[in-house]
Amino acid sequence: MTRLIYKIFTLLSATLLFACQLHRAEQNAEIVVSIAPLKYIVEQITAGDFEVDVLVPAGTSPETFDPSPRQMQNVQDATLLFTTGLIEFEQNIVERLENKSHVISLSRGIELIEGGHSHDAHAEEHHEGGHSHHHGTDPHIWTSPRELKTMARNAYEAIIEQYPDSVKYRAAYNDFVAQLDNLDTMCQQMCEASSARAFVIYHPALTYFARAYGMEQIAIETDGKEPSARHIATLIEQAQEKGIHSLLYQKEFPRSVVDVIARDMGVEAQEIDPLKENVIENIAEITRLITSK
Repeated sequence: MTRLIYKIFTLLSATLLFACQLHRAEQNAEIVVSIAPLKYIVEQITAGDFEVDVLVPAGTSPETFDPSPRQMQNVQDATLLFTTGLIEFEQNIVERLENKSHVISLSRGIELIEGGHSHDAHAEEHHEGGHSHHHGTDPHIWTSPRELKTMARNAYEAIIEQYPDSVKYRAAYNDFVAQLDNLDTMCQQMCEASSARAFVIYHPALTYFARAYGMEQIAIETDGKEPSARHIATLIEQAQEKGIHSLLYQKEFPRSVVDVIARDMGVEAQEIDPLKENVIENIAEITRLITSK
């Protein structure tokens, strides 16, 4: 009798161990994203259930990024790969994949902004999964709460298709959308209450934000190149005429040029990082910098 009980206990333990290992394997199924803001979107929806690998390391520009062979293998083996679908390195990676069925472009359904911005030297049409993308399209869709809502919906639909029985993910998604709605309302109110109707920025990373809230974005960089002396002079004149009091810059661009423009504008240059992971906190802080005097 004792031996029988021992065998039953052993069998139950083995079954329980196998079930736990299977559950853990399912929960740790790897999801890969191209840039850090997409990780935040995915983790908000999946409540941290999955290991999410970011291709572009912190401090590295997506414009110069090239994945390692190991990263390419992780991308190929991943359960889901989330991209904006708009950055050149993303398109290059997808072209190299044998299986593209797990690739999810989060820009689907967004009214994209063409022209005035380029992340590569060629403005040519690119086809991916039956959709056309144009090099030169502004890819910074994650810097606007309204575009983030569309991105979140695209991510949620892909996740819920993979894991259709998850009530938790549905609730987490709804909570995330509510946070984005609150952020959108806050940004709208702050922009409407501010006397600022325009801002200067080195690299034009806030085009979608500017469109959403009726702001004018004036870029120091032109066509991906450092500004000429003539362009700087024109920019300073514009800033003075419009009463602009916000000059934003990204740390990877030359501070010397920024300091000259800031001095002539009579403002203090403020550093931002559009690629910060926590998009809600980042957009709130950027809005404060633009609207406060």
